[in-house]
Amino acid sequence: MTDLIVILTEQALDAGDAARIIALHPTDDEQAERPRYRVLVPADTERNLLVDVIDHLSMLELKDALDAVRGREPDDTQARTTAAEALEASLAALRGHGVQADGAVTEDDPLPAVAALVRSDSASEVVVVTRPHAVEDTFHRDWASRARDELGVPVLHVYAGTTFLG
Repeated sequence: MTDLIVILTEQALDAGDAARIIALHPTDDEQAERPRYRVLVPADTERNLLVDVIDHLSMLELKDALDAVRGREPDDTQARTTAAEALEASLAALRGHGVQADGAVTEDDPLPAVAALVRSDSASEVVVVTRPHAVEDTFHRDWASRARDELGVPVLHVYAGTTFLG
């Protein structure tokens, strides 16, 4: 049976992100089956204003911090549309490297969906792709830390667009 790798991402994977994730699972033998990838993108409909502002300020994203304070967050429909677009772009990036990939948009808290995949499809690993989040990362309340505590499979946290691990 082919391994299933779950990718939980808060934004669209680009070609570089896809290549780095696929490189984590090399196959020595050309006849060996490559893992399948299932991408989950949450429709982020409920954000914490204070956490968002601190995250933006820590990354020197002053305009984004100001937008968060002004309440320019997407409504439910916009959040779901954005998540669906990120999912399609992520799938295209992975498939562009010749791997099997499918996925879904999840609710705000994606961990129940990840846990269901780990239990039902016997996912062998979870890769969490995010931007740096000062508050969540510092206090280990980020998705990757929570997944490590709950799932019982290897969980790797990478920052989008970089080679840095969280």
